[in-house]
Amino acid sequence: MRYGFVFPGGDPAAAADLAAEAELAGWDGFFCWEGIWAVDAWVCLTAAAMRTSRIRLGTMLTPLPRRLPWELASQSATLDNLSGGRVILSVGLGGSEDRFWIFEPDPGRRVRAERLDEGLAMVTAMWRGEPFSFEGKHFDTAWTDQMIPPPARQQPRIPIWVVGLWPSDRSMRRVARWDGWLPNFAGSAGVTGGAESDVVAEGVAWLRAERKRLGLTMDGFDVVVEGTTEPDGDAALVRAYQDAGATWWLEANWGLGGDVVEGSRERLRAGPPQP
Repeated sequence: MRYGFVFPGGDPAAAADLAAEAELAGWDGFFCWEGIWAVDAWVCLTAAAMRTSRIRLGTMLTPLPRRLPWELASQSATLDNLSGGRVILSVGLGGSEDRFWIFEPDPGRRVRAERLDEGLAMVTAMWRGEPFSFEGKHFDTAWTDQMIPPPARQQPRIPIWVVGLWPSDRSMRRVARWDGWLPNFAGSAGVTGGAESDVVAEGVAWLRAERKRLGLTMDGFDVVVEGTTEPDGDAALVRAYQDAGATWWLEANWGLGGDVVEGSRERLRAGPPQP
């Protein structure tokens, strides 16, 4: 099990300081939230990269259907090279709440899903640093062979974690093609953010079978669970997810009150909730 920390604030200087604290305290990853009109998460991660040498760096998460794939490919590959190959890209469809659609109308879940798939195809092609073209329903790119930026440091690609709604076969089939699952759970009252460990275990079993069908194994595939723990009191909770097949625990306290930076620093210094 690896342990990451999601910084719920939005200040590049603070992100750099806290990422350094995370590395010293034994955490394995540092993540920043990516908003619509907000402090730029990739600038925060760049600042964090300059103060660290080991921990992985990423967003939690990037709403790829809202992004221009060529801009995201440029940001993520640049940071991957700067950091020595430490980037993880986490992506999802993006929410349907009004606060996410300030500048444009929500095209609907189906269109967002199409844009997510096309965006992933384009980003991974551009990470190779080679001439390419793309023809899709939402993006159409002419043959591009001039002023091509360097490839990403990690090859064949930067690891991609994808939100998957369990037990939706369509959503989970997308996850199975990439490098990690960010579990979302469809309950009787609609979609909820998290899933209990037994539900995660069901999803992991499904993914194992689906990846086998695709000729893939679970080697190197991540199952990423997000939650909030006390430093000394929740080892059993983390262990339950580890037993279910989770490979990462992300400490994420979105309700952190008061001074977010100092609250984050205090939790980071206490170290990961190792079972």
